[in-house]
Amino acid sequence: MAGSEAAWQAAQMGVSVVLHEMRPQVGTFAHQTGDFGEMVCSNSFRSDDDEQNAVGLLHWEMRAANGLIMEMADKHRLPAGGALAVDRDAFSQSITERLRSHPNITTKEGEVAALPEDGNWIFATGPLTSATLGQAIGKVTGAESLAFFDAIAPIIYFDSIDMSRAWMQSRYDKGETQEERTAYLNCPMDKEQYEAFIDALLTADKTEFHEGETATYFDGCLPIEVMAERGRETLRFGPMKPVGLTNAHQPDVKPYAVVQLRRDNALGTLYNIVGFQTKMKYGAQTEVLRMIPGLENASFARLGGIHRNTFLNSPTLLDSQMRLRSHPHIRFAGQITGVEGYVESAAMGLLAGRLAAAELLGQPLQDPPQDSAMGALIYHISGGAEAKTFQPMNVNFGLFRPVDGLKGGRKGRKDRYKAYTDRAKSAWTDWLSETNLDAG
Repeated sequence: MAGSEAAWQAAQMGVSVVLHEMRPQVGTFAHQTGDFGEMVCSNSFRSDDDEQNAVGLLHWEMRAANGLIMEMADKHRLPAGGALAVDRDAFSQSITERLRSHPNITTKEGEVAALPEDGNWIFATGPLTSATLGQAIGKVTGAESLAFFDAIAPIIYFDSIDMSRAWMQSRYDKGETQEERTAYLNCPMDKEQYEAFIDALLTADKTEFHEGETATYFDGCLPIEVMAERGRETLRFGPMKPVGLTNAHQPDVKPYAVVQLRRDNALGTLYNIVGFQTKMKYGAQTEVLRMIPGLENASFARLGGIHRNTFLNSPTLLDSQMRLRSHPHIRFAGQITGVEGYVESAAMGLLAGRLAAAELLGQPLQDPPQDSAMGALIYHISGGAEAKTFQPMNVNFGLFRPVDGLKGGRKGRKDRYKAYTDRAKSAWTDWLSETNLDAG
């Protein structure tokens, strides 16, 4: 997504772009196609609330900058309560069509295996940088690339779910329409069922790592069995929390835990299990997940899996314009820079594309304002984070500078978040208007 957005932004500003894609000639564990913007983990861009949520604010900033990813996400949106979820196949196909048909973009299939010595480049290799390129990056940066493991959630065919046990409801009935308020499919568990499920998770066969590899997970994408290992109640306070839901079949019985599924395509034939990334082996997955009430006869369109994710120690390697300090003709964007999530990755692509194009056109841009969501992320990865403990980061209000005079703590949170988003929108709008190179 970062590479797609970077190419789009630069091309819209009048720069000729060659967009390299190694797939399908060189595949990955998680990708199924050669399309741009393929979603491999979830089909959700998370909250779309641009007043009270940092991710929703990032959506707003990308839309204001005429971002391709947000345009296509809005075009292929699915009901998901207050979240922005998309039909993943239609989404990536439409991105591919737009990029391939752009007069300023030439697409080229094949792996780029080294960092070029000249030219102007953006490397946006996503969560699955090839081993060859990863080694080349490590050699040029003079530092070992860090790695963690991303886990993929299973997808289930809707018609195999027992709706006499499950029901449709968004948590706290969130959403403006009935479709939004019933966007999630819920499977309840009593205490005995939950305890048996945890026992099965803890003893299930799991994917083993290769010799010399270590598993350092990003907390926002922990496999369910890793969460279970942290404590038997962890899942009940995470993806299986039973709050804000009433069992339509037994309204007087409060579930002990709830598994939620979210629609994964426009037809409503596929549902993914929310927060259920897993590294269980395939046989164990089907056995354990069919212990969930309503999923006893579940048919799986895709089982979960695990893959390696490489990222840079960006605070030591990248400047505030996303350039490699030692080789400033090279920029990095997306998840390899140490941001985490579809939205954050695409946002870094948007910035890299704009910054690179402006520099090539002889009208370099000022750094993005730190009070914007994008600026807060750039500041964090290019020096604001502690390099010794640097880990992938989602956008969040903890990255924003405080607003003077506002109350701290939970009680003041609503006013504080609104102040953050108002300030960010103003700063971002001013930054966009300061240049005549506005893409689109």
